[in-house]
Amino acid sequence: MGKRIVIALGGNALEKKSMPPTAESQLEIVRGTVAYIADVIGEGYEVIIAHGNGPQVGRILLSSESAASVTPAMPFDVCGAMSQGYIGYHLQQSLQAELSRRGVKKPVVTVVTQVVVDKNDPGFANPTKPIGPVYSKEEGDALAKEKGYIMKEDSGRGYRRVVASPLPVRIKELEAIETLVKSGAVVISCGGGGIPVVEENGEANGVPAVIDKDFASEKLAEELDADMLVILTEVSRACINFNKPDEKRLGECSVDEMKKYMDEGHFAPGSMLPKVKAAVLFADSKPGRLAIISSLDYAKAAVMGNEGTRIKKG
Repeated sequence: MGKRIVIALGGNALEKKSMPPTAESQLEIVRGTVAYIADVIGEGYEVIIAHGNGPQVGRILLSSESAASVTPAMPFDVCGAMSQGYIGYHLQQSLQAELSRRGVKKPVVTVVTQVVVDKNDPGFANPTKPIGPVYSKEEGDALAKEKGYIMKEDSGRGYRRVVASPLPVRIKELEAIETLVKSGAVVISCGGGGIPVVEENGEANGVPAVIDKDFASEKLAEELDADMLVILTEVSRACINFNKPDEKRLGECSVDEMKKYMDEGHFAPGSMLPKVKAAVLFADSKPGRLAIISSLDYAKAAVMGNEGTRIKKG
């Protein structure tokens, strides 16, 4: 049996700023994305894929609210499920075709995944997770006044709506995911961080929030006892002193080194920090586990040990 890897796909794997944010353009981008994942699968690894959904769920919600005079708007958790479905469909269809072209006989399956959160999580009192498109300050102020949205500046890119982002506690569909992986399937799960649910009286109920996909991917990797968590983003390595004359790209790092860099404030809260936090959590959870931060085009090289920021305990 090959090593088990959870791959967390960043937004650049689904969208590009140079292309319109449509379902058609996303499918075109995804068809390129899956080639890099197929490279990893071709090396004999068991692969589980997770992905984000911030822009997509925001647009679904906007569409639903805009049509409220014609048909009732969908609840936030339902919008999250819809985004899981159509993003998973694009990834599943495209990766299955890519594997078939390569003569790899593996089923690809999407699991609509619920992730249990704590109803008392402090994230509900302090919304921080950006969703939907980027607006100017004037547009953001208008939306806040008109719709009651909470708008915050997003890493220098403009203003976006923010919603609660509780931490994941447990993957509800874990047993089904494990069964599928053991059968030889490539599984797409925890899309958009999973649909956040709280459990009460033996039942799960959706809540209006978005779980950070890096933390959900980390939880999934832990619960599946994966060997690696690979977080793919726009850069091939995490950096300290980013965009400064003394910028340093990080290669092999210990958990303690990365904790020190986090304490020193080297990673931006809206971009690299959650990735580093999730990577450190996974690497620190059990001796021998490896967390990697790299870019999509270096996915195979990173897994094979030739690229990326590679974090281990000790």
